[in-house]
Amino acid sequence: MALEGSMVLVTGGAGFIGSHLVDLCLEHGCKVRILDNLDSHLHAGGKPQAVRAGAELLVGDIRSSHDLRRSLVDVEYVFHEAAFTGSPLQAAKFLDVNATGTARLFQEMRRAGKALEKVVVASSQAVYGEGEYACPDHGPKCPDPRPLGQLLRGEWEPVCDECGQPMEPVPTRESAPLKGATPYAISKIAEERLSLSMGREFGIPVVALRYGVVYGPRQAFSNVHAGVISVFASRVAKNMPPIVYEDGGQKRDWVFVEDVARANLFAAETTAMNYSAFNVGTGIGTTVLQAAHLLIKALGGGVSPAVRGEFRPGDIRHLLLDIGRLRSLGFEAKTKLAEGLRRYADWFRTLGEVREYYSEKERGLKEKKLVISRGEAS
Repeated sequence: MALEGSMVLVTGGAGFIGSHLVDLCLEHGCKVRILDNLDSHLHAGGKPQAVRAGAELLVGDIRSSHDLRRSLVDVEYVFHEAAFTGSPLQAAKFLDVNATGTARLFQEMRRAGKALEKVVVASSQAVYGEGEYACPDHGPKCPDPRPLGQLLRGEWEPVCDECGQPMEPVPTRESAPLKGATPYAISKIAEERLSLSMGREFGIPVVALRYGVVYGPRQAFSNVHAGVISVFASRVAKNMPPIVYEDGGQKRDWVFVEDVARANLFAAETTAMNYSAFNVGTGIGTTVLQAAHLLIKALGGGVSPAVRGEFRPGDIRHLLLDIGRLRSLGFEAKTKLAEGLRRYADWFRTLGEVREYYSEKERGLKEKKLVISRGEAS
């Protein structure tokens, strides 16, 4: 394969998705360098065991020109996975890391004076905001975020802006407008657009991959703002019910982390993907409540999900990904959700005691209005 023997850089390569990508690159004969800041929030024990022997680890920050310069020496391919995924209240940090960090990465690639073979950038389904819908009377719609008042009434489904009827979610195409409105979504829109435009300007082929909801082994337990499967698993293991927001009927496209790693290598080798963005998912929508039940079954738990009418302002209701463009080029995710959760459960059982973070953070989330109960005064 084209990547064999190449020097690749994986930013964020000690993290969840990045570490799986490092593994796959090593298995395909690449020389691998990792740039990761080993954020203590995600790596409380320092260098994680997931960093494979054979990969060169540089501890540094993508916002540092010095760290970027030394990480890019002799590199031919870059997989840009480094990102901040924390509290929605940290808007400046989202933009500083995800947008400014990406701009500095491309500036340093240009300064290096050596044309890279390809840069593959981790984007997100979050760029869409709400996905595409169909109104029975008025056809295709891409709705704005649901108003807070609607959510306080427990009216979860987006409605048509012309007739007020509930709408059906349909697969969201890459051509859909980018209406993501959270700080994270805005930072990923900026990251994606910067990457594609600076790639064209500098003559560096770039692909942006818009991931669905990625899950699987090595996902951190400490970040309650991301990785809902890990949050659920840590509670089930302690015989505590996973907390499901809204009514649990919100649909997502759950994609296994190893399929995401495969998609990155496929993008690196496929010239037809250059200078474009692609959805990476399974094309199958599953509700959060269904996913919670599947996980409980995989873990052998004896609890049921708790549906308390709580919600997170800014959350989307449904997002199904249209994977037709990537499938037409020859790539498809292999792992069904039930199988992926069984594999996740097998890994989870090897960890021993796992700390459950949600309970200790729940009060703070509610005090900061990051989680609100239906009917609560605004």
